[in-house]
Amino acid sequence: MMASPLALSADGSLKLVIFDCDGVLVDSEETCCRISAQEARAAGMDVPDDLAVDTFSGMALPSIQDVIEQKTRKSLGADWAARTQARFVAAMKQGVEPIDGVYAMLEDVTKLGLPVRVGSNSSVEEMDAKFIATNLTPYFEGRIHSARDMGIPKPRPDVYLHAAKEEQVAPANCVVLEDSNTGARAAIDAGMMCVLLRKAGEDVPDWPNLVVIHHLCEFAPLLKEALKAQGRLA
Repeated sequence: MMASPLALSADGSLKLVIFDCDGVLVDSEETCCRISAQEARAAGMDVPDDLAVDTFSGMALPSIQDVIEQKTRKSLGADWAARTQARFVAAMKQGVEPIDGVYAMLEDVTKLGLPVRVGSNSSVEEMDAKFIATNLTPYFEGRIHSARDMGIPKPRPDVYLHAAKEEQVAPANCVVLEDSNTGARAAIDAGMMCVLLRKAGEDVPDWPNLVVIHHLCEFAPLLKEALKAQGRLA
């Protein structure tokens, strides 16, 4: 059986947009990675703050715990992920910034008539704190999915497949906006088209079904172009 055409192709059908959270909607990744680096140093792993994002970007807390324990050969304890998540939530409540251009982008996607959901390695508790702090809650209320809470973090595709199932659309009809290789791998393995938000000049993986943009202002026009090619917009 031939695979269905993906959502950005002229013979595809775009029906759902799924967003990662950190680094795509909310600028919280550096804060969480720095907290992870602090925890790593406390356990004896040498991770300076300036390498925190490179080391832990896109990783779920259980994966971070595995890395630290493998490097230090020490157990962090069964409650380490929960304790560190509590630190994340407390930091988010102290203040977090939206990604540049996020409000205009979300308004433009909404005008296209496309439903939106979020699929993240963050917990729902963390995302609630981030979205309240950045006034993004109205866009996503009741449409947030946590790979951490599911117990199946990215790069596994389960959180994206779950979001599509909740919307009752096929994976081929979804576009995912990601910023990390871990998340992009999850989207592609889910059978979805992935748009990767990546600064100009930074490395991009050579994977199929991957489109790169450098700023959020490029995202809605990309979707609009696809809808026009599919005959769904004048």
